[in-house]
Amino acid sequence: MAQELLQTFESDIARVSLVPGSGGIFDITLNDQLIYSRKQEGQFPELKVIKQRIRDVIDPTRSLGHSDN
Repeated sequence: MAQELLQTFESDIARVSLVPGSGGIFDITLNDQLIYSRKQEGQFPELKVIKQRIRDVIDPTRSLGHSDN
């Protein structure tokens, strides 16, 4: 997932960091803004959903091609 995000948003994302946690936490933040929480949503995210949410924060007009369908 990290590699795919870095490729899709190569000019916008400088790094992807994994922070160890406990209890099955899987949160994705962008500039300190929570964009996905497995605990809140009750499931592990699909990559296309994460790409759409990142795009919506950094450039809402950008097309993600097949990830927008």
